[in-house]
Amino acid sequence: MATAHLRIGDLVWGKLGRYPPWPGKIVSPPKDLKKPRGKKCFFVKFFGTEDHAWIKVEQLKPYHPHKEEMIKINKGKRFQQAVDAVEEFLKKAKGKDQASHSSNSSEEKKLAADVKGRKNPGRPVKLIIDEDEDDLNSHRGVCLQKDKPGSSLEPISKRLKIIEEDTGSTSIQAADSTAINGSIIPTDKRIGFLGLGLMGSGIVSNLLKMGHVVTVWNRTAEKCDLFIQEGARLGRTPAEVVSMCDITFSCVSDPKAARDLVLGPSGVLQGIRPGKCYVEMSTVDPETITELAQVITSRGGRFLEAPVSGSQQLSNDGMLVILAAGDRTVYEDCSSCFQAMGKTSFFLGEAGNAAKMMLILNMVQGSFMATIAEGLTLAQATGQSQQTFLDILCQGQMASTFLDQKCQNILQGNFKPDYYLKHIQKDLRLAIAMGDSVNHPTPMAAAANEVYKRAKALDQSDNDMSAVYRAYIH
Repeated sequence: MATAHLRIGDLVWGKLGRYPPWPGKIVSPPKDLKKPRGKKCFFVKFFGTEDHAWIKVEQLKPYHPHKEEMIKINKGKRFQQAVDAVEEFLKKAKGKDQASHSSNSSEEKKLAADVKGRKNPGRPVKLIIDEDEDDLNSHRGVCLQKDKPGSSLEPISKRLKIIEEDTGSTSIQAADSTAINGSIIPTDKRIGFLGLGLMGSGIVSNLLKMGHVVTVWNRTAEKCDLFIQEGARLGRTPAEVVSMCDITFSCVSDPKAARDLVLGPSGVLQGIRPGKCYVEMSTVDPETITELAQVITSRGGRFLEAPVSGSQQLSNDGMLVILAAGDRTVYEDCSSCFQAMGKTSFFLGEAGNAAKMMLILNMVQGSFMATIAEGLTLAQATGQSQQTFLDILCQGQMASTFLDQKCQNILQGNFKPDYYLKHIQKDLRLAIAMGDSVNHPTPMAAAANEVYKRAKALDQSDNDMSAVYRAYIH
């Protein structure tokens, strides 16, 4: 790569880890931001995102000579928006000299100001970029957040870490500590994984890509074959996986499957020994989590729940949101695993809290999906264009990737599962029961649940949750 003459102000293509090259500009870093040790790199501001990162010189290419090449291999909407932002920048620039002298621009000063005073003035803030795992371990127990909470998910967005020291909150947010150059130092602990469904398959694939040693098991053994080819080891039973591994993750469909996996014949409990770690990633009710935590710890095991918010696509992309609760030391031991599978993670305190939070999140998402489907079908019934309805929604305050993708799939009749309809209905059912347990009304969720039950009766269980649409047209 022609990187020898790069300097501040130059436009470049920067590559982060396994993600595609992205257009950016070399700028001066904030004064209090040290360059990574032992690496020749530049500080790059990426176009079309709120991201900044130290990028190794070998991962940089000059913008203009490689523009045509990059545009050919990247076709995404957000990528095109980033390229458009570069072109708009070039129109305003008077030439390369002007660009190279803009390193102290107000936008960069704003970045430095943001780093020094993000969110709450007077609250101590640190920015960690491109530090190794040992450096990051020194920051355990602090609150970490993305650069711009609530912004649309970009492949690069998981790479910038703003760390705010915790002031006593019992719910501690902790984003992944992935190094800014995309590298992850895999744990030396042996990892087990039980359950290779829509979510588990993507998680295991990313664990393997990032260098973790993984032993897999699935009820349908054939699903293990692909991962064995990618370097995973095969466990014959859940008990064998747990006995062979230091940390074992489980991601299955529902409370019954989670209990059977632990308590059934050749189950997890038979392999638990003092010090063994078990991480339940399934979306289940808090009562199930409490039961599993008790039986695991009764054998001297260490327990963590870590359900994930996301879809099959986000699982494949390593961009899940992980909600963890239980043994804090297990959470810390899982750091590199969570980095591989997710874009951020939250530690929520005692076991059961993550299950409660996940059910609430999925209750909202499921109800929202049912409402979208209701709106699309009402538009059609009243002679309005469904596509125009979607276009209007996507230009307003409700615009989101979720909304756009689900509606487009509905209009195309594509209900390939990204999150099974039967699973979102299960989550609604569990959320309603949780509301009943604390005498809290959940009328919106109850109404949505009835629509999903009708969709299941129409044989939509194994389709995507967006197939709830079909409950309104039959």
